[in-house]
Amino acid sequence: MTDETGETRKALYERAQEREIAGRSRMSKPELAAALERESHEDARPVVASRVDAFRRLAEAVAAGEFVLRPRVLTGHDRRLHVRQCLREDHETRIAASSEEAEVKFDKLSDSLFSFFRGTALLFYRDMAGDDAWMPTVLTLGDVHPENFGVMPNVNNVPIFSVNDFDEAYYAPFTWDIKRGAVGFMIAAETEGELKRKHQVRIVRHFVRGYVEAMQRLAREGTEQDEEMRYDNAPKLIRKLIEDADEERAEWLADDYLNETGTGFQSNEELVPISSRRDEFQKITDRLVSENDIEVPARADRMRVKDVAIRQGQGTASLGLNRYYVLIEGPQRDGSDDLIIEYKQARRSALSGLVPPSAYEMDSRAERISHAQAVQLVRGDVFYGHIEFDGLSYMSRERAPFRDDIDLDDLSKGEWKDYAGICGRMLARVHALSDESGNIDYDIEPAIVNAIGPPEVFVEDMVEFAGESAERVRRDHRLFRADHALGAFKQLDIVHR
Repeated sequence: MTDETGETRKALYERAQEREIAGRSRMSKPELAAALERESHEDARPVVASRVDAFRRLAEAVAAGEFVLRPRVLTGHDRRLHVRQCLREDHETRIAASSEEAEVKFDKLSDSLFSFFRGTALLFYRDMAGDDAWMPTVLTLGDVHPENFGVMPNVNNVPIFSVNDFDEAYYAPFTWDIKRGAVGFMIAAETEGELKRKHQVRIVRHFVRGYVEAMQRLAREGTEQDEEMRYDNAPKLIRKLIEDADEERAEWLADDYLNETGTGFQSNEELVPISSRRDEFQKITDRLVSENDIEVPARADRMRVKDVAIRQGQGTASLGLNRYYVLIEGPQRDGSDDLIIEYKQARRSALSGLVPPSAYEMDSRAERISHAQAVQLVRGDVFYGHIEFDGLSYMSRERAPFRDDIDLDDLSKGEWKDYAGICGRMLARVHALSDESGNIDYDIEPAIVNAIGPPEVFVEDMVEFAGESAERVRRDHRLFRADHALGAFKQLDIVHR
């Protein structure tokens, strides 16, 4: 149903979401239209330049087979302007708010090529707009790289190894995850592992072959829903990671989170207690449980909120976005078995509007993330969910003593190859779940195997893509560092009339 302007409620809601209009999820179509109209009159802010619609049209044209100019072919000053505009757009809210963490993030991106790669997914995917439209669509992780796999709790609070960051998750061609992962492993092997190019290439091959071989096996066996990498069945490298991550809850809480009395959060440069909002977050947490049908485990007792804190300085791509830690009282009620629930502000996926058009697109924020968690982590963390408050969208999850990822600096050449193969196999498994609890409505594994074709050709195509893309990331990083040194990311691109 459309209004007199021809817009559906979904279109009105998306506009309200972009403008972060509070209470939008509960509004009817006329109420959304009225709220947007009021804001258009009341909002005197300058118009910030946006190329979202332009890139959506570009993705549609590429997917349709048209021969059009891609931003990845830009060079010199044109490419420098493109990089600058992409990063300004991607950080619009944070730059406009003069966020200290935005400055911290830009410093972090400047200091490390790998951090730059991790924190610029929008730039990466704008270079891929519309690509691989003929390939099977899956629920992609969206930001595959060596540090987005790790140890986390499953539904029984047992440590498992799997994908662990769903912020960019989106329905897209399966090759998008492989390409992002291949580039991520190549850059990380260079910067974190300090390995030569020949070793970088071998590591990428292990990652892609791991994916191909696992997908071939899953196409035959169809066991993806029954598989879980725990300590008892994990490869040696992952068993060691789980061992190293293991820590007693009481010790973990006392050392890293609780004050001396165990009654609330400690105060430091990372944690800023906001105890005055405890009652407010009790209501938010009660809503989280109700709206997400969370079956509260006995270890969470009555889900009583003891304290709330702002978590600062965490992540790479998400630096500058709101993140809250909520302390939940455990059954012992002495601070030794408390739980910590994280509320992390969600934003639009970097893939939104850039993937080839399909019936599976979804533009919601935290709900999209919790959907990916439910699909890609069968029997995952019971506290994964989504909720809106303060007019913003948040995802939720439990912090755990054993939540950890691999220390790339400590890997030997052989371990780098082993780890890449493990991650490739894990990625194949989560892709294979797209037709189980995801939205894909046909048997996806045989389709992917068929699309891969001759495995060695596919592997070498991914290696070549990774090499060319990694070199472009290096050039972009140099351009970014020069711009950052000049203060280019202290302001936005404003449309002057």
